Formats: sequence, C-alpha cells, structure tokens
Amino acid sequence: MAFVDEAKFFVKAGDGGNGCVSFRREKFVPKGGPNGGDGGKGGDVILRAKKGLHSLIDFKYRSHFKAERGEHGQGKEMHGRKGKDLYVDLPVGSVVRRFDTGEVLADLSADGVTVVIAQGGEGGLGNPHFVGSVNRTPRVATPGKPGEELWLAVELKLLADVGLVGMPNAGKSTLLSKLSAAQPKIASYPFTTLQPQLGVMRLPHHEPCIIADIPGLVEGAHSGVGLGHTFLRHIERTRILLHVLDAADEAVTENYDIIARELSLYKEELAHRTQILVLNKMDLLDDETLAVVKGHFEGLAPHVVAISAELEEGIEQLKDMLVGILEETSADD
Repeated sequence: MAFVDEAKFFVKAGDGGNGCVSFRREKFVPKGGPNGGDGGKGGDVILRAKKGLHSLIDFKYRSHFKAERGEHGQGKEMHGRKGKDLYVDLPVGSVVRRFDTGEVLADLSADGVTVVIAQGGEGGLGNPHFVGSVNRTPRVATPGKPGEELWLAVELKLLADVGLVGMPNAGKSTLLSKLSAAQPKIASYPFTTLQPQLGVMRLPHHEPCIIADIPGLVEGAHSGVGLGHTFLRHIERTRILLHVLDAADEAVTENYDIIARELSLYKEELAHRTQILVLNKMDLLDDETLAVVKGHFEGLAPHVVAISAELEEGIEQLKDMLVGILEETSADD
C-alpha cells in the first residue's frame, strides 16, 4: 500500500433541526396552548487518532465528510432527536490545519485522542418559547442553525521509536531490511527511497520497536533541496536517530557534518536528540582504517557502532545498543 502523508478534505457538521409550530387539540379544551417541540442539535464532526492506521491513503478516495442533521421538532412537545456525531479516523501523528489559513487545529499525537473539529448547529425553538402576555398563541418557531463546515489539510508526521537518517546510498534501506521484516527498494543509485518506509523490529523481552527509514537527505535539505523538508518533518517524532554513514566513503566526515547541520538548521532540538552513529560498510575497510574512522567519530558522539548491513556484521551489537537506549529513554519518560 502506498504511503500518503498529506491530504485535503472537507467536513460539514449536521444542521440543527427546525422548531415546530403546533397547538394542543384536545376535546373540551377550546383554546389549547402551543406545544411545538424544539429541533434537535446537529451532529459534530470529531477527529480521532487511531493506532492501526499508518497512511492517509483513504482520503484519496473520500474527501467529504458530513455528520447527521438534527431532526425537526414535532407537535405535542416532541423534540427532535440529536444528529449522530461523525468520527473521522486519522493515523496517530497527524497534524490538522485549516486549509485556508494554515492555522493548526489539532495535533493527534496519541492513540485515542479526539478533537471536535466542526460543531453541529443548534436546534430551532418551538412556539412555546414565544408565549408572552400579549401573544398567547404564537405562530412562530425558529429554524435550526447550520453546522460548521470547513476544508482541512492534514499532514502525517510519523511516530517511530527509531529514525534512520543519512546521505543517499549510505545503506539505510539495507539496514532497515536487516533490523526488521520490511522489504524496501534497494539499489546502488541515489534516492532509491522516495517515501518513508516503516519496519517493526521484534526483540526478545522487549516491546516491538518501530523503525522509520527517512529518505536520503542532501545539503540544503532544510530549505527544500533534494527531497527536502517534505521528509525532514518525519524525523521530529522519532525517539532515537540512527545516523547511517558510509564508512568507506572518503568524504565520510563531510557527509556527517552535512546531515548534522541540516538537522540543526531544520530544528535546533534535533541536534540534541539521542543519536547513534552507525558506520556502515565496514567490510570494505581494513582493520587499521576502520579503527581510525571509528576513533574519530567516538570523539564526536557517545554512541558509535561499526557494521556491515550487507553481511549482517555488527547487527546484534546495534540491536543491543538500541534496546539499552530505549529502556533509558522509557525510564526518563
């Protein structure tokens, strides 16, 4: 199934039911009083975060959502029934804005969070409300008020335990396939991954770990170069960053600096996010060169591990390191 992380849709809350003009008609009561019922309130449109959803693809096929209107009032003081609320389910991590102004209306950051995004219209009043000292038999009732309606824009910021970042061809897709059962597209040319890929790493004696492979970044990504900030936003909601580096690339130090700078320029807080430097393709280096490269990066970050994703060397060590950090961050929470 395709990953869709942006969508536009229209919501319309239910209109209120109309009030009723009615009078009592009883035997031996020549002048019965007014007994028109009130109209029912229209149903609300409610956004709801749902854990099992991972894409906005459903909104490609349905873009209009309308709640039920309230029923009209009837005689004998029978009030109209309230319209049913309409729930619109969205993936956890969805940010909803007004389409016309860009104002953020809802941030669905946890499973089960609900937000009333459009209020149903109030029901109209029946004629008993208009009885006065002068007018004992009012022949007036009010119509129901219209429900709110608006166009919404929603973007999905992935919620994952671990986010894979790095330059194109650093080996992130291969690493994702070794850490989880995901089967991302893998090839030896830049920008193989054109959309975020999700994988689930299952660990003994530990909750499953969700990993997101964020498409390759390049210099200037924070301002939209390459695949740009379209995908940088997904990194915001990952607990740990795996910065994957091609250790065999002569420009490995420069590549590290570029990604670190792009993350910081996009959002300063990302520069301080818990991070593991993963020196990939260690099988292409001799022991002496690998020791020099590893020693250099150990001076820059507290968590550094050398692996070969292709040959699955160092993968278990990386998993152990991830488990330890996940447990630490969970304890901090």
